[in-house]
Amino acid sequence: MVDVVDSATRSRMMSGIRAANTRPELKLRRALHARGLRFRLHDKSLPGRPDIVLPRWRVVIEVRGCFWHRHKNCRLATKPSTRPDFWEAKFRANVERDKRNVGLLRDAGWRVAIVWECELKARDIDAVTNAILTWMQSDEGMLEIPSMPRPVGADSALLS
Repeated sequence: MVDVVDSATRSRMMSGIRAANTRPELKLRRALHARGLRFRLHDKSLPGRPDIVLPRWRVVIEVRGCFWHRHKNCRLATKPSTRPDFWEAKFRANVERDKRNVGLLRDAGWRVAIVWECELKARDIDAVTNAILTWMQSDEGMLEIPSMPRPVGADSALLS
């Protein structure tokens, strides 16, 4: 399939995609800060430069985009029809890097929470924040927010 825009336009569009300070990340940071948590951002000394680092609790929080990090069974994790080999390799490398970084963080004694973009769109931010705070007080090493039951009508909220 041929791209619907020329290469210069596509390049400009792709350059606008940020790796840090994304809308879902900012939404979660505001909610955590409102709850009194203070954190560091994108710590270069840690594997993968985690989005949110809470050194006092040895906790890192990764806010992942469903498209780029391949959230399983998520409707936002679409696959472009152009250049399928390129995209497959790109997505595979992203997922492998994510697994490697989580393993390195865990080996270094950090607890890791993963929050998916779609979960921040589908849920009340207070529910996500409460789940993170509850997890931080537990002894569990990992948290992945989709483990929470979805509220009724959550699929329609994904459209917003």
